[in-house]
Amino acid sequence: MTGAAKDTVTKLLCDVGDACDAYQYANLRNLQCARIQCDEVWSFCYAKERNLKRELRGTDGVGDIWTWTAIDPDTKLMVTWHLGKRNRDDAWHFIRDLAERVRSAAVQITTDGFKAYNEPIETLFPRADHGNEVKVYARIPFEGADTKYSPMVVAETIRTSVWGAPDPDHITTAHVERNNLSMRMGMRRFTRLTNAFSKKAQNHQRALALYFMYYNFVRRHSSIKTTPAIAAGLTDRLWTLHDLANLPDVLRDSEAA
Repeated sequence: MTGAAKDTVTKLLCDVGDACDAYQYANLRNLQCARIQCDEVWSFCYAKERNLKRELRGTDGVGDIWTWTAIDPDTKLMVTWHLGKRNRDDAWHFIRDLAERVRSAAVQITTDGFKAYNEPIETLFPRADHGNEVKVYARIPFEGADTKYSPMVVAETIRTSVWGAPDPDHITTAHVERNNLSMRMGMRRFTRLTNAFSKKAQNHQRALALYFMYYNFVRRHSSIKTTPAIAAGLTDRLWTLHDLANLPDVLRDSEAA
């Protein structure tokens, strides 16, 4: 398709992925956010956890792997993400990174019912208001042949104040959960029941960095009519795919200067 060798294209993607990761790590800082929604998205590298050899289970970078995400529902900016396991240590790592990026201490944070969020949020965001939203799912009643493989439906939504005094009208994970769908549609390696899963965690991280760089800086969001990066005041222009492809050279030149 491109007239270039597969290894050449792969190296370019790796270089651009690393550059996108470095750029967003350095520049998504000092953000003025009124609200943040957090969630975790499941995927796997190398093999699913249950299919790993016994000695590999629990090892970083293989098996079930989770992408922790934090989105600003007002600007739609993906503030930060973290690739890891779904446990207490990764919750602390993720929330600590989020705290270093958000300037506004009095922010409202909404999570799901995963209790590992509670302690780091109360510690690292002492002035924040924290609420969680838990969805209770149920099977479709009177299941027939046409609904046999349909997903379960939401039977009840429970919203709870965990810390501070969160606004009940904004205790929701709707935006971050919608972003989960966008991630699965935009990255083939997140598609279930295929062989397109990531074989290496490093390449999984690069794919995430590429996707979020495109999402934050290049793609116009339909609801705000511009990119999240412009809405958040991080840039004053629309980036292009050429900008992303040239980012490794730009970063190397800035380091040399």
